[in-house]
Formats: sequence, structure tokens, C-alpha cells
Amino acid sequence: MASPEFSLSVQFASGARDLPSRAQVRRWVAAALEQPAQVTVRIVDADEAQALNQDYRDKPYVPNVLTFEYGEIGQDESGFSVLGGDVVICAPVVEREAREQGKPLSSHYAHMVIHGVLHLQGYDHIEPAEADNMESREAAILKRFHLPNPYLS
Repeated sequence: MASPEFSLSVQFASGARDLPSRAQVRRWVAAALEQPAQVTVRIVDADEAQALNQDYRDKPYVPNVLTFEYGEIGQDESGFSVLGGDVVICAPVVEREAREQGKPLSSHYAHMVIHGVLHLQGYDHIEPAEADNMESREAAILKRFHLPNPYLS
């Protein structure tokens, strides 16, 4: 299945080592998108992640991923809606979680990018049925990259 057209900006605002490449991020975004979109993926350090979480979500902790959904920002040449949004990933939290979970860092980055892009498209995990749907979608996308289901213990 071909991925919808999208534009992507990848921003590295972290001094962390072993960050994913732009090409990896592009492949993960492409795999998770279900409709045309303009997406920014920004990888940040803890200070920026915490400030964004506090300012926009009124939550005082450092998150692993934040998604800012802008909804429909226009239409493409075919008349399809184009979504807009930002996915902000906190490098130190992703590194710590990967270490604690005993998984390769790149696998966890893939999961966080895919998770964020699904949020951008309206997926959520607040209600159990929504969580099941989102988690199964994430697992199916990760499987295409030969990565394990992160929700299985």
C-alpha cells in the first residue's frame, strides 16, 4: 500500500547521541500516515519537552512524545484534506525508556514517531477500546519494520 503524499521537516534540537537519521524518520512517518499531511518531527532535550508539556498541556513532567494536532490545514491537488501537526520527541526520555525496557534505541524511536503520527491523525488511548485500536495499529506498523510489539511483555 502506497503512503499518502506528505511534507516532512525533521528538526534535531538535542545534543543526544545516536539520534535516528532523517531517512529513518521519513520511513516511519510514511508508514504511519493514512492521509496527506504536513508534519514536523522535532527531537528535543528535556528542558524543551518539559516546557512544552507545561505550557500547552499544563503538565509539569518531561514526556517521551508530544503531538500537536492542527487538524485540516488545506487540501492537496486531488481535493484530499491535508493534516498538519508537530511531533516532539524527548531524546533523554526515549534513551532512558529504551534502556529500562531492554530494547534497541532505534526501535523505541520508531515507536515514538509512529505513536505521535497516529495521534496527529486522531488516534488516542484514553478509553480502553481506543487504546486497543491504537496499540494494534502501532504493532502492525512496527511489524513492517521487523520490530516487536511494544505492548507485549
